[in-house]
Amino acid sequence: MTMPAFESALALGADGIECDVRLSSCGTAVCIHDPVVNRVSDGSGRVSALSLAELDRLNFGTPSDPQPPVRLDDLLELISEYPDRELFIETKHPLRFGRELEEQIALRLRYFGLLEDPRIRIISFSTLSILRMRQLAPAIQRIHLRRDRCPVYDPVVYARGAVAGWGISVGRAREKPSRIGYRGLPGYMWTVDDPADMAWVADHGVRWMATNRPGTARRVLGW
Repeated sequence: MTMPAFESALALGADGIECDVRLSSCGTAVCIHDPVVNRVSDGSGRVSALSLAELDRLNFGTPSDPQPPVRLDDLLELISEYPDRELFIETKHPLRFGRELEEQIALRLRYFGLLEDPRIRIISFSTLSILRMRQLAPAIQRIHLRRDRCPVYDPVVYARGAVAGWGISVGRAREKPSRIGYRGLPGYMWTVDDPADMAWVADHGVRWMATNRPGTARRVLGW
């Protein structure tokens, strides 16, 4: 999850990009998938226990192409340069900062003038995060991601009108296609990297498809 990767996806014509957001120990919103940096960098330790300065000293790229961590600010600035592209921000929980994560995301969206931008969407497995973002940024659409072991939808967020869509894995959708578009809400599907899955997803009315291979997806879908 580096800036060159995000820039490459947009250059390949991806309709949007997705990032996973956590807080550093100093409260900066950074785009790091794992709770610890051991697998995704040349360092070690929990993201929440490292300051931005400490994270900046790590390499999140390759030995031949070292890269610093991506801040949420970096992506908000990047997406502002692409008015026809979307940004999906995944809030990562559980997190010792709790509500502060959503507060920081809303603060950064407001700073960049994106707090009511229809291109921005919040996605999360956390019911609390979805409800918090509804309160902090009501104009931003929220997509509730559902783990394979959970029911397809959460009655709490559905009853409160807090979600604009459900997210499920492509494997779960293939097992039972009727799960797509459950309760009349559009579907978000991950992680669709196989060309056969891409074609299947397109044929089954999925609204958003997450993939690590945007170039392949465009070829398969004929875009």
